[in-house]
Amino acid sequence: MATETVVKPLTAFSYVTFDVVGTLIDFEGAIKDGLAEIAAREGREIDGEAALSVYRDARYEPGALRFPDDLGRCYSRIAAAFGLPDTEEYRKLMIERVGDAKPFPDSVEAMARLKARYKLIAMTNARRWAFEKYEEKLGFPFWAGFTTDDTGCEKPNPDYFHQVFDYVAKDGGSKDDILHTAQSQYHDIGISRQLGMTNAWTQRRHAQNGYGGTIEPKEFTEPDYHFHALIELARAADTAFEA
Repeated sequence: MATETVVKPLTAFSYVTFDVVGTLIDFEGAIKDGLAEIAAREGREIDGEAALSVYRDARYEPGALRFPDDLGRCYSRIAAAFGLPDTEEYRKLMIERVGDAKPFPDSVEAMARLKARYKLIAMTNARRWAFEKYEEKLGFPFWAGFTTDDTGCEKPNPDYFHQVFDYVAKDGGSKDDILHTAQSQYHDIGISRQLGMTNAWTQRRHAQNGYGGTIEPKEFTEPDYHFHALIELARAADTAFEA
């Protein structure tokens, strides 16, 4: 499924910026897998979707750390909610499992195809140690990559975006030359609209209810482009450039 309210054609952009965790990398699957592993060790079962809700609420808390280091703290909240042991071993296990999260099935192919059309820029709320693992699994598609270790802040902080704008300006481009692509309404789609960017919402959870492990936005932002999978954007770009 792909819909668009065309502000600019896909051929008008030189750069595509990407949210990584949740858009390219299946962090929710990694959280569920890590919790299922812990539950199995303890002879228990756990509702993965319900656990994601606890994780999402924990990410709102003032004491939240940077991703994925915060999985240890968030696991403590999940353990309390579902009666699992809260141990240092299990907190570390969750950080490691999410740090090793896998790409969505279409991500590698989609990024390779988009790399042939644009300069790709990662804008992730993950720390650099995790991003480097994700980047390798994605096939090193990025022209540039920004992490919270580089920016000193997390999206949706506008300063994160302005640092990327400054970087692109050194290459002779501007925010008008960028298509911002992400699954998170809260972290990416809303703020990119406020900053005057063209955006593409990759709605990874289109077949599921709710926002899963992603913070829910105060209000929904209608995107310029709307896809259910990243490969749909890659195909649309191929079609646009080959027309």
